Amino acid sequence: MARLFKAVVVGVSTGGVLALQKLLGQLPADFHLPILIVQHIGPDAGGGLAKLLDERCALRVKEADEQDAILPGTVYLAPPNYHLLVEREGCLSLSADPYVSFARPSVDVLFESAAAAFGPQLIGVVLTGANFDGSRGLMTIKQKGGVAIVQDPADAEARQMPQAAIAATGADYVLALDGMAALLQKLASGCAAIAHKGKGAR
Repeated sequence: MARLFKAVVVGVSTGGVLALQKLLGQLPADFHLPILIVQHIGPDAGGGLAKLLDERCALRVKEADEQDAILPGTVYLAPPNYHLLVEREGCLSLSADPYVSFARPSVDVLFESAAAAFGPQLIGVVLTGANFDGSRGLMTIKQKGGVAIVQDPADAEARQMPQAAIAATGADYVLALDGMAALLQKLASGCAAIAHKGKGAR
């Protein structure tokens, strides 16, 4: 029986603007899963990234607001200097709690809260980045039965974040960015086989 997913969470840092443009730009307007993203960004950055991505992608892209409902086919970006969390009631919340994994917003915070809310119906994605944020969160997603996808470190502008995620938790899929949108579409439509694997799986 095909698994029905409810959301995709994405963590990205160094090199993330180009990576997100490529990934989101390859998804069609009828991609129905909500996508929640933490891109490491300076505390004084404005909302320019959401605007840029919204202009260049078929999906609606917006900066997340407190108590936003999580809507199908919508991309939510964590705002500068706030952690983005998923509430069990199916809405978003923002937090100014201390840095986690040296970051605010933190990938781990988003991934762990989303895993608690969605369990096995969650897809976690770790992309290019120069630290280890996301490793602990991706492990939580896998422990809850969700699917873990990691960008091939050889394909990433910054390898450390993908390498740390693979070393810490393994991944169900490790692949280049160019193939990721197609994989997400297959998973969303129930057309991709999922075999949970150990560390370093490809």
